[in-house]
Amino acid sequence: MTTSIVRATCPHDCPDTCALLVTVEDGVATQVRGDPDHPTTAGVLCTKVSRYTERTYHKDRLLHPMKRVGRKGEGRFERISWDQALDTIAARLKAIAARDAQAILPYSYAGTMGLVQGESMASRFFNKLGASLLDRTICASAGGAGYKYTMGARIGTDVEQFQNARLILIWGGNPIASNLHFWMRAQEAKRRGAKLIAIDPYRSLTAEKCHQHIALLPGTDAALALGMMHVLIRENLVDEDYIARYTHGYDALRERAAEWTPQRTAETCGISVEEVEQLARDYGALARQGEPVAIRINYGLQRVRGGGMAVRNITCLPALVGAWRHAAGGVQLSSSDTFPKNSAALQRPDLLKKQVRTLNMSTIGDALLEEASAEFGPKVEAVIVYNSNPVAVAPESPKVARGFAREDLFTVVLEHFQTDTADHADILLPATTQLEHTDIHATYGHLYMMANNPAIAPLGEAKPNTEIFRLLAQRMGFDDACFYESDDELAAQAFNAKDARAIHFDWDSLKRKGWQKLNAPDAPFAEGGFATPSGKCEFYSERMKADGLDPLPSYIPPYESRASNPELAKRYPLAMISPPARNFLNSTFVNVQSLRDTEGEPHLDMHPVDAAQRGIEEGNQVRIFNDRGSFIAKVRVTDKAREGLVVGLSIWWRKFAADGKNANEVTSQRLTDMGNAPTFYDVLVQVEKV
Repeated sequence: MTTSIVRATCPHDCPDTCALLVTVEDGVATQVRGDPDHPTTAGVLCTKVSRYTERTYHKDRLLHPMKRVGRKGEGRFERISWDQALDTIAARLKAIAARDAQAILPYSYAGTMGLVQGESMASRFFNKLGASLLDRTICASAGGAGYKYTMGARIGTDVEQFQNARLILIWGGNPIASNLHFWMRAQEAKRRGAKLIAIDPYRSLTAEKCHQHIALLPGTDAALALGMMHVLIRENLVDEDYIARYTHGYDALRERAAEWTPQRTAETCGISVEEVEQLARDYGALARQGEPVAIRINYGLQRVRGGGMAVRNITCLPALVGAWRHAAGGVQLSSSDTFPKNSAALQRPDLLKKQVRTLNMSTIGDALLEEASAEFGPKVEAVIVYNSNPVAVAPESPKVARGFAREDLFTVVLEHFQTDTADHADILLPATTQLEHTDIHATYGHLYMMANNPAIAPLGEAKPNTEIFRLLAQRMGFDDACFYESDDELAAQAFNAKDARAIHFDWDSLKRKGWQKLNAPDAPFAEGGFATPSGKCEFYSERMKADGLDPLPSYIPPYESRASNPELAKRYPLAMISPPARNFLNSTFVNVQSLRDTEGEPHLDMHPVDAAQRGIEEGNQVRIFNDRGSFIAKVRVTDKAREGLVVGLSIWWRKFAADGKNANEVTSQRLTDMGNAPTFYDVLVQVEKV
């Protein structure tokens, strides 16, 4: 028997981006484990990725090209050859492009976070074709916009420093389920005496293990941050020296914060005055004593109308108290902009010869149902989906499913499995998994560049995304040299090796070692250096003013809440959020039987008072509904959900739910205040027993 260990990287949409060691015996991957030498992975994997071989060798894995033989959505296919598949696709795309290539739309997101298999050869292909561009907003663009207005770039506290903090605010996330290796650091900080405070409408697994849980109303995080500012300034818990040296607009901020008394804040957030005041004092007093205080902002809080502003407001807090002076102080939303990525070299925007429209992935339901017009442009005639499952994950899924069910829409899907979206494909193409191809990864939760080496040969007739788009380029007659570059050549272009942050390694050395930390300062803003126009942390932002936004931190109420829309709340009185289930990652892993068995079935967590008012008991099947749609789930009566809130852990494939629906039946295609992002957690519903 021949045994080898291959260095790889977890490709999924998670800030941890773990370093993997894959055991291969006679060409078969038998085990995937965490690299014990990689400082953030530390030999530990989540339940999902530790079962990666189960996913790779799954009995339902797509291994051959297929064409549809039933109606859209039925999921009936027959096997065809690669030549037949490529010829069919090329013929349809050529015919559409001859009229207007903007009628062709790529749809992709973070099914893999790899820079090579994600958006390199695919982007080149669509740019050369002149297809519509896709605004990839579905996860983090609201918070990213708010953070960048304030800080200039998505750079923050190194996750490896959090264990040295004396106070950690875990704001809008459940890292036990979605950021395990940060949680390990937070637990170490707790063992060393740090206080952990969870700020979340739902008492998640993480909130249960923190010293304190502040259960504010969904969509009110921006108000809580303003209330904290009020108390910090009123009680002189700010760092005047840091403010004077490294911030812009403090006098205006002070006036704005004066409006947000603890009483007003508490009423807006649905919490007590004492919680507002004590949170600010805990945060400011430790900072005043010279102790490091840190905030981990996660993505849940930005999925509401004012989500970008909420992240902006929270991001002002570390500069206000001088927390950036410490390596273990400050805030982390994302480390994405620390990486010297060379996106232009990978994606080749220069291949696009004229300006084309951009469609938002978060409003794909509306886009697919839109007729041609002068404002919209041509009707969408073809969609090529890769690294995504929009029928399950996009908001307002009744419209999304209706759009993909159009018989006149030519749909190509690159996939590992027959997902809800794949059921609507005209041509279904088998893609390789992470164990079968080359890739390179930047991360958004730590500071290591990561390599992925293929551990096994592609199963069946599966091909990497890059190879599929190379072959399509040839069929389309694209003869530019860039369409002949290998995956290794692409990976070598993925980052700027001359940048001071990455000058100590190249692709060849990265492949051998598997990972390499960037050169980055321990305390990135100890002495200012913000990437804003002023070079300072901008409490007042001229760029926001120019973009038609309030230049100061403010509160933007939800579209749908009892306070902001009382008429709607008379019919639909319960707020709903749908955070990730622990054993799923967005819609990935839902078809892995052992993980789905652990989740059981779609559940809805509901407060005892709300349940009793509706005659609902533990275990009842209930219908959750609003004007957009409805879905069925089994109720768990629990005070983990605050009164007035229901929580549907997600994202289930529709086909695995008893009624063929999931939580996105009731979500909206309305967008956030900035970043054009979705408002998944800005939802009012009613619940009734089935």
